[in-house]
Amino acid sequence: MKITSLEPARCLPVPDAGFGALRTERGNLPLESVDVAADISGLIAGVEVTQGFRNPFDVTLEATYVFPLPDRAAVTGFRMEADDRVVEGVLKERGQARADYDQALREGRRAAIAEEDRPDVFTIRVGNILPGERVSVRLTMSQPLPYEDGAATFRFPLVVAPRYIPGSPIDGPPAGDGAAPDTDAVPDASRISPPVLLPGFPYPVRLSLRASVDAAGLELREMASSLHVVEEEGNTVRLRPGERLDRDFILRMSFEASTSLQLDGRDGAGTFALTVVPPPLQSTRTPRDLVLVLDRSGSMGGWKMVTARRAAARIVDTLTEQDRFAVLTFDSVVEEAFEGLVEASDRNRYRAVEHLARVDARGGTELLEPLRRAIALLGARNERERVVVLVTDGQVGNEDQILEQVGGALSAMRVHTVGIDRAVNAGFLGRLAGLGAGRCELVESEDRLDAAMEQIHRRIGAPLVTDLSLKGLDVEPDTVTHLGSIFPGVPLRVYGRYRAGSSLTVRGMAADGPWEEQVAGVTVDNPAIRAVWARAHLRELEDRYAMGEHDLEPRIVRTSLEYGVLCRFTAYVAIDTRQVAEGGPEHRVIQPVEPPSGWELPQAPPMMGFAAQAAVMAAPPMGVQRMRLPEPGLGLPDMDQGLIAGGPPGASEGFGGPRMPARPPAPAPPGGGARGWGGAMPKPGPRPAHRLESVRPQLVAELERLKALPVPDLLYLADLGSRLAALAAYLGGNEQLEALARELEAAERPGADAQALHERAVEVLTTLVGDDHGPGRRGSFWKRA
Repeated sequence: MKITSLEPARCLPVPDAGFGALRTERGNLPLESVDVAADISGLIAGVEVTQGFRNPFDVTLEATYVFPLPDRAAVTGFRMEADDRVVEGVLKERGQARADYDQALREGRRAAIAEEDRPDVFTIRVGNILPGERVSVRLTMSQPLPYEDGAATFRFPLVVAPRYIPGSPIDGPPAGDGAAPDTDAVPDASRISPPVLLPGFPYPVRLSLRASVDAAGLELREMASSLHVVEEEGNTVRLRPGERLDRDFILRMSFEASTSLQLDGRDGAGTFALTVVPPPLQSTRTPRDLVLVLDRSGSMGGWKMVTARRAAARIVDTLTEQDRFAVLTFDSVVEEAFEGLVEASDRNRYRAVEHLARVDARGGTELLEPLRRAIALLGARNERERVVVLVTDGQVGNEDQILEQVGGALSAMRVHTVGIDRAVNAGFLGRLAGLGAGRCELVESEDRLDAAMEQIHRRIGAPLVTDLSLKGLDVEPDTVTHLGSIFPGVPLRVYGRYRAGSSLTVRGMAADGPWEEQVAGVTVDNPAIRAVWARAHLRELEDRYAMGEHDLEPRIVRTSLEYGVLCRFTAYVAIDTRQVAEGGPEHRVIQPVEPPSGWELPQAPPMMGFAAQAAVMAAPPMGVQRMRLPEPGLGLPDMDQGLIAGGPPGASEGFGGPRMPARPPAPAPPGGGARGWGGAMPKPGPRPAHRLESVRPQLVAELERLKALPVPDLLYLADLGSRLAALAAYLGGNEQLEALARELEAAERPGADAQALHERAVEVLTTLVGDDHGPGRRGSFWKRA
């Protein structure tokens, strides 16, 4: 196979666009356009997303695009259009869909497949796109809109932000083509980590978004978009041309909701949707034990850290002297403001706010340990309300591992999550909050903080009504979504399946005794209600699966196929009957994504636990073109073709040809501290000693990358020396690593012998890891470790 190179005259550098950013007439990225059309009726939105792909190469192409969707959206349709042909997708068990897709490509037919990797992260592959051809794929979905304090919110995510990937690399072929290698904690990390474009990369994807609003008989008072400039025409808003896919689209609509029961009986048994407006606020509440968990990892740098500190301080200010609390801040380690739970006195609240004011961004997002610590602090159930408040961007890849290990304990507490980002991991934060019947508040800017915290303050307070139950409808067993509790300003939303009935009664316990409300049903013809229920029901089953109930897999697949809603164990596949090529695609490209707006992208990988660092830095097998995070010492301008990619200089070719040598590493910040993603690292204290085996995966990865260098590279060797010195410190001292690190430091001095240093590094690392690099483990396409 040969991919024709473009002439230099057609590849002129773009001024101030960063090294390797090219302007070409043909382009080199397959995704041309994304069109979002939303029709909002009351508290449900129907959405169509159309993605346009074009093959700019002179050989057949398979394009892969990793993208987000709203975490509660029910995907109910999939279509591929190419060469005046329209192919409707079919929902199948995921393994069967993949097999059918692969066979179609081998037979030279066009095909497309859509898969869910997280509740809000999806992958589309389109194969056998002919040279110069355009193909579009269309997803159809329905989603419920959260509502509180007189306003509904339509949030549509537009970029998958980089996520922290803990764990050790595992052997075998990667699950996907992304930037991060699969690990034992995140066996599908390579599926959720698309490569990232440099800021300002020219010719971004053409984005169009339209939202038409029908208040469904209610008075629509106001519409407002918080992160984008929009044009309004009646009750329709549109994005202005030229916007990039680098942050969520958020539209807030002000109108008053009302208590209602909608019955959709189109398919015999029927689906119901219940909305209950909260009763008046009571003055008394139960004392609380509250643990505030604040993410200070590197991805929280910049405005996010400032906003997170303010949010955390505001939460502390809501406490009264009858409450007890603790404050945990975490990155790769967990720090406590106090020892254990303390009374929320004026003095302790002041000390907590002082502690929060000193917190900056650093390190990796090791979320599991602080959640374990919070659970231990809150202890067993007692007469006090136990509350966990997590403030984070949620950018982790090991969501299922976290749910499996702490989900059961968190479900016995009240869990509230505050997501701070313009491209937040809303799906995972919503799942965590759902476990503890809590609130998930998303803060996309500092301007939004005040309004968001007003809602959080009420949510952190005790619920108005607890111990809810439904009477009246003949409800199908195990189909009603989580009832939770009723909180001030937040209507209760419940979906389920029923056999018969026309009204129901909601019962519960309020502060002054038993509470109930009767609601008469209204028959509607709205297929979105059925789809929204199915997605919510599947989410609950998937969360139970992640927490260990693995025998639920057949039931999840059966429910998904019966109701035509995509889930983690199924996939939509569209296959053309016409043969258009001789065989499978001759070239494969994974679409890079925009850097999330407001992120301070790293000059080096985040400081994290060394097993996790190995996961981020491990090299792919030779001959496989994969894109990863930048190597330490490579600044953003050094990345090839405007991509944040990995691998030693010259080791592989990306979109634009061989990589160029790295620049010298940037000097350390004043005081000698190293920088993570947006915060200065303090000088490290004493570290406990660890066995060499604990860093062996990273040493193996370093050795493989070193051997892959086409020629010895002094700057790369100097960067390697800094990494080995850090490993030696982590181990509490290792003579061989320390000696090699000192030798490699000489790579930056005049007259250094690159060949000799290269051979010396290979010799020492080979001695340390041995000839056999050892076995690894891997799971299958998602959580089946």
